[in-house]
This record gives sequence, C-alpha cells and structure tokens, in this order.
Amino acid sequence: MNYRMLIGSITVAVAVAVLPLPPCQLHAQTLPEGVVEREITVPGPVPLPGTLTLPVGKGPFPGLILVHGSGPGDRDETIGPNKPFRDLAWGLAQQGIVVLRFDKRAKVQGAWYAGKNFTVYDETIEDALSALTVLRHEPEVDARRTFQLGLSLGAMLAPRIGKADGKVAGIIIMAGATRVQVMDQIERQLKYLLSLGGPDSLALTAQLAGLAPLIAHVRALKPSDSSDATPLPGLGGTGTKYWLDLASYDPAATMRDLHIPALVLQGMRDFQVAPDQLDDWLRVVGPRTDITVKRYPSLSHLFIAGTGTPSPADYATAGHVDPQVITDIAAWVRAVDSRK
Repeated sequence: MNYRMLIGSITVAVAVAVLPLPPCQLHAQTLPEGVVEREITVPGPVPLPGTLTLPVGKGPFPGLILVHGSGPGDRDETIGPNKPFRDLAWGLAQQGIVVLRFDKRAKVQGAWYAGKNFTVYDETIEDALSALTVLRHEPEVDARRTFQLGLSLGAMLAPRIGKADGKVAGIIIMAGATRVQVMDQIERQLKYLLSLGGPDSLALTAQLAGLAPLIAHVRALKPSDSSDATPLPGLGGTGTKYWLDLASYDPAATMRDLHIPALVLQGMRDFQVAPDQLDDWLRVVGPRTDITVKRYPSLSHLFIAGTGTPSPADYATAGHVDPQVITDIAAWVRAVDSRK
C-alpha cells in the first residue's frame, strides 16, 4: 500500500510522496469485551456497507458517525497497518457510545463519479447526512444525542455537515480545523516533505513542479467557470465545479455561525494539518464557551503516538489511536449530554 494524501479531494486522493509502506499488518484482533457489532447499509446514490458498533446493554445511548479523510477509504480508515476508525469505534463503544462507520463511496463504486460534474457534497457530505439519519433510526440510539466526528478532510467539512444536518448535538474535529485552501494544503505538504531531504527529494521536486500548473489553474478559477464539466487533467476526474465548491467554503466562518458544541483535537506531530492552522481557525471563530480544544504533544495526524521528526514513515508503523483521545471524546460527549 502507498502512503496517500489525507488532505485534499477525497475521491481524487491526490497522491504525494509515494512511499511504499512495508507489508506489515496489525495482528488480527477480536472484538473487545462489552462491545457488539452488526452490519448496516448507508443508503444513497451508492449504497455503502458499514458497521454499527454498540455497547452491550439496552440503551438508548448517544451515537456518532465517523467521516473519512481523503482517498477511497474503507470503514476503518485503513492507512498502512493502522485502522484509526476501528480503534475509535471499539474504544468509544466500550465507553457507552454507539458508532457508525462505513466504506467511502469512492471505494465502493469509484466509477460513479465518471462523467459527473460533482462537488464535495456529492462526494462526502451527502453520505454523511444519510449516515446520521440511519444512526438516529437505530433502536439503541437516542436520536437527540447524535454527533459527527470527522478526521482530516472529513473534519474540515464538519461545520458544513453540521449546518446542513441541523440536528447534531455536537461535532468533533480531528486534524481538520484549518482555513487553508486544499490546493494550498497540498503545496504545503509537498514543501514540508522536501524539507526533510532524503532519497525521495528528486521525485518530490518533480512532483511539485508537475503540480504547479494545476495549482495555479485551480487558484485562478472563477464562478463563471463552474459549468465546464471537463475533468481537470491529473486531478482524478474532478472538474471546475468541485474546486470552486471547496474554494467557497470557509470552515472557520461556518463554525463561527454554527451555534453547537464542538470538540477540536490536534496532534502536535501532525505535519499534514499543522498546529498553527488550528490557531488561525480559532482566531476567526472567536471566543466560545462551547468549543473545547485539546492538543496532544506526541500524536500524529492519525492520533497515534510517535517520536522524532514527523514524516510519512510514521504511518508505516503499526499503532493505535491514543487511549487518552478516546477518553477525552467520551468525556466530552457525556458533558454535552449533561447540559441537555
């Protein structure tokens, strides 16, 4: 498996720093004690297979959905040997929260996008809204206590999904509190990887040079260009409408006007969504008593502990989402519940 970009177009899966990950796998694990699972389908233009993870007991319990980062991700958000969404689902269910996770539309039927002048709504938001509806109809879930958790691009879109849904009790933003445009983010990440040096520098330099014209073209797009359905070369079948849609969205401004609780989590070893981007986001959102921010000194973009200079090599090492992150999420959900 190759390292893939976690910020950028979810269907596009803009591949940078194509570094081969070793063929290691996490050891097969059995479901933890006190947790049960059942298969579920999220309906939509492409029905998406998923898993509902539940605490043992009657309920009703609070529930949340997991919204992926970029690329055609599976329900576990598998990156190399790591499965952060499975870690979250199992850990949160052990703490009394129902979790719905599902395979991405781009993974289940990538051909669905062919020939369509689609936007990020078609790609991600529509399926997240459908998942929330499914979750609320499960008998073990209290429909008034449903939450949305996004990672990376899914987290960047969290305020937009929350606004469109209008019913979530709160949103959880993991490595996505940024105002940086997607194309700028891609460029930032490439330049960071170049700064690390090493044997991949020549390939990265060539990749950045090859992307430069595309980045410039996307930055220059105007709303009047949105009717052009011709896919942009090298951008995975996306057209101008897709990129104009993303460019028109400001996550911080949307959160500023969205009056629901939010938990914002940032790994300080995250080189993909750097900590300074969270600070910029918070400045725009402004002071809020209903926003909780937690920073984790040793955690990566996947919220897995590591040491040394952050790099894509982190993703090649098998690990798990830090237990403190799961504890913090569960405690925050309970605190939001207590205010109702």
